Amino acid sequence: MIEFLEYSVLGLLGGGVIALIALSFVLVYKSTGVVNFAVGEVMMLGAYLYYAASVSFAVPPWVAFAMSLAVISLLAMLVERTVLRPLSGQPTVAVMMATIGMASIMHGSIEAIWGGDTYQPPALLPRTPLLIGDIMIPGAVLGNFAIAALLITGFLLFFRYSRTGVALRATASDPVTAATLGININFAARLTWMLAGSVGTVAGVLISSSAGLSPLFASAALSVFAAIILGGMDSILGAIVASLILGLVESLAAGYLGGKSRDIVPYLVVLAILVIRPYGIFGTRTIERL
Repeated sequence: MIEFLEYSVLGLLGGGVIALIALSFVLVYKSTGVVNFAVGEVMMLGAYLYYAASVSFAVPPWVAFAMSLAVISLLAMLVERTVLRPLSGQPTVAVMMATIGMASIMHGSIEAIWGGDTYQPPALLPRTPLLIGDIMIPGAVLGNFAIAALLITGFLLFFRYSRTGVALRATASDPVTAATLGININFAARLTWMLAGSVGTVAGVLISSSAGLSPLFASAALSVFAAIILGGMDSILGAIVASLILGLVESLAAGYLGGKSRDIVPYLVVLAILVIRPYGIFGTRTIERL
């Protein structure tokens, strides 16, 4: 039972960071209907910028963290203005291909600058482990979950109660009506991409400070597709819940079936659930009349 509880706690805590990556996906999809395939590379670039500032230039970790967030936000704003906005109104596949192109450019640039070595960025929080009875929780896992939980809670409150958050929700729901009511939909789109980039950067910094940083780091975002599909592509709450479920399943699978199973069992669970609810746990059910 102690072993089961330890695997469960570690899985749920790890799911908090997965939820950050899923949130970055869902923010863009809910606003534009586009699957952003550059999330992994944005995570990786933010993590490399954090490493360069904190290690190469000896900037304090939290200052380096803020600098990486600012740079990624600025980059997201420029990309939205120069690349994505001209594609507004074009077929969705055109915008998706643009995100794939941006991912390739970022990936190639990162390898050209930093090479293929593995780096270890400094942690943002102390790594003192927490002992609860016979259950030992690593400090890195606990700290990462705390930051992820605070950020996700802040986003939920922002979208629920702030005027800007409500405007973003209105734009995502019906951009034509939102524009008629005076909402600046161009600003909403720009802010959405900036927020998605910032969230991805936070996830990248947290994960890389625990697992290391290399050009293979971007592939970590691909596994999050299971979470956003399970939770519902357009549901922020669904992405959070599904990420916690998958974190739990991955941890239990790795603990009892071996490390390789953590890449298989979660997708089996997703497949089983989608057979019953094809639109995800919290996804919007669409009905087409023929």
